[in-house]
Amino acid sequence: MTYRKSLLSIYLDDESGATAIEYGLIAALLALGIIAGASAIGGSINDLFGDVDGEISQAFGSDGGP
Repeated sequence: MTYRKSLLSIYLDDESGATAIEYGLIAALLALGIIAGASAIGGSINDLFGDVDGEISQAFGSDGGP
């Protein structure tokens, strides 16, 4: 009986799975932050290129078509 009890206590005291889950949650939060930041920067860069395109079109008197 003590052999089974010791195996059970070893199994219950093992926290390596909890540590892996914590690292996984940290990685997921970092990925979410990177995605959110890239989306925000992507919108700003898209607006910037739109402004530059408009300025170039005005400078050359083009309507943007071929």
